Amino acid sequence: MFKNYIMNQVVLPLDLEVKLQKNDVAFHIHHLVESIPHKVFVPFLRNEGCPAYHPRMMLKIILCAYSQSVFSGRKIEGLLKDSIRMMWLAQGYEPSYRTINRFRVQPEVKKVLRECFVQFRCRLVEEKLIDQEAIFIDGTKIEANANKFTFVWKKSIEKYHKSLIEKSNQLYDELLTNEIIPEIERETAEQLSVEELTQLVQKVDEVVTEYDKQIEATSDIPERKALRGERKYPKQVRKQLIDFLSRKQKYLQDLETFGTRNSYSKTDNDATFMRMKDDYMKNGQLKAGYNVQIATEGQYTLAYSLFSNPTDTRTLIPFLDEIEKHYFELPKHIVADAGYGSEQNYSDILSNRKREALITYNLYLKEQKKKYKENIFNTDNWEYDKKNRYLYLP
Repeated sequence: MFKNYIMNQVVLPLDLEVKLQKNDVAFHIHHLVESIPHKVFVPFLRNEGCPAYHPRMMLKIILCAYSQSVFSGRKIEGLLKDSIRMMWLAQGYEPSYRTINRFRVQPEVKKVLRECFVQFRCRLVEEKLIDQEAIFIDGTKIEANANKFTFVWKKSIEKYHKSLIEKSNQLYDELLTNEIIPEIERETAEQLSVEELTQLVQKVDEVVTEYDKQIEATSDIPERKALRGERKYPKQVRKQLIDFLSRKQKYLQDLETFGTRNSYSKTDNDATFMRMKDDYMKNGQLKAGYNVQIATEGQYTLAYSLFSNPTDTRTLIPFLDEIEKHYFELPKHIVADAGYGSEQNYSDILSNRKREALITYNLYLKEQKKKYKENIFNTDNWEYDKKNRYLYLP
């Protein structure tokens, strides 16, 4: 005997919430998103076109998919058709993968995600799962989805730019010496700007155009040959100036993209080339990536930020600034590993923020070893004679 199984009969209940377990992740995501203030979603309002899906619903299905390690827009669309928790969160709606992708790339979503972390921490405090006495900071490097061989190095661009400045100044002096063009008013004597190079191209082009008119106006073959010979140098200079102008614009754009970085990827301008932990070839291969900084307490992630700086030492201060600005007030203790140990970081935490820095420095563990303390070649183990002003081995 079998249990009743009929495919063409309506089965109750129709409320999908009944099908979910009491501790299902969908309920936690639902309560988290509903706790976000309404004013955060105001920038999503549009007065024209077809009514959009509610941003709360879109955020819920994206967070739920992420909790299941599903990040593809097409796969999220598929979950909306066969996952009970996704159906319940969407309440029957089935946005396409294009709609999902357009929503999560909006600039306003970044602020909403930050608010999720703020509300999540508030819930942890209410449930007394964290005591707000300390935060633990660490970082990791994530490889960017960029071509490994599209690197641009700042030192190379600065070298080529310097060479271009010298060549363009030399060419400008030649044009003045040969009386091809009149002297132009320059902003600085050190280098020609993009506007000044453009002006030179126009003036040399006028000279070439004048030669063209003279050649067309005469029918004397020797005279035409002589004019073409005189026109050859201005034409070459015009081509060279156009090349200088395009390279100048490119170098200036590259330097602007660099900012404070030393490199960037052509296929992902925000990514910086850095050494990754998963170096399969063991040859120190540099890859385009990001430095992700995370603040935790009680094994809960409370804040995060992305940095293009490959070293953790110089990311601590801006990360703490971002935590204070967007997430929460810093607790009494700031805990991190030796990778964050520097005099600048200690001074900022102790003097400016009035917090305690529980951060070791690079040689702390090494200095505790007996071998280090008994090493006679280590000047730290020597003593100083103030009277005679010399170091000696005790």
